[in-house]
Formats: sequence, structure tokens, C-alpha cells
Amino acid sequence: MNLKRELMETSYTPVAWEFREVIEEQIEKQAFGKIFFFCSEDGICSEEGRVRALEEIAGEGLFLVLDSHRKIRIDRIITLYGKPGAAYDEYDSYANSCMDCNGGYEKEDLDAM
Repeated sequence: MNLKRELMETSYTPVAWEFREVIEEQIEKQAFGKIFFFCSEDGICSEEGRVRALEEIAGEGLFLVLDSHRKIRIDRIITLYGKPGAAYDEYDSYANSCMDCNGGYEKEDLDAM
């Protein structure tokens, strides 16, 4: 399993209006900070800067445009300036996934132990 490829080869997922409002608020404030997001380069990337615009690209989705001209698809944002983003739950599920594993054993083998 290639986690980096799996994370970015997803189609755009619509984002709740509340998160869009948070983005628009940050644009109005001209806030500066760090954004963590899923990316194809490293799996999880970060970028610092100001959000300048929210741009829709036909067939690809809705993107943040930073002052550095970097574009970040909003459904892949884990945190925006320390606030949970649209992909935070997905990120959190990776941290909790080990709680569901059986250490390589089948459930029946664990029950017999």
C-alpha cells in the first residue's frame, strides 16, 4: 500500500459550509499561519502564508490560493492555522487505526488465546 498515492488519488469531496466560512474569515483578516494538508509529495505537507483567494478549478475542486501562489485543495486540509480542516477526521483515523488491528492474528486465533 502506498499511503502517499492513496491519499491524493481521491476525487474531490464537497466541504461543509462552516469550513468555507472559516477560510473566508481568514482571507478577510489577512491572517498568516501554517497549513497542514495531505499531498502527493510526502503524504502530509505544510505551508506557511496568507490565504489570498478561494478558487474553483473545473473538474478538480475548490482550492486555497496562498500568497506564495501555492494551491491547496480544501478537502485535503488537515489544519488551517491550528483549526481542524476538512481532512482532519481522515488524518485522525490513521492515528486510531492501530486500535482496530489484531497484530497479524485472525480474530478466531485471538479468541482462543
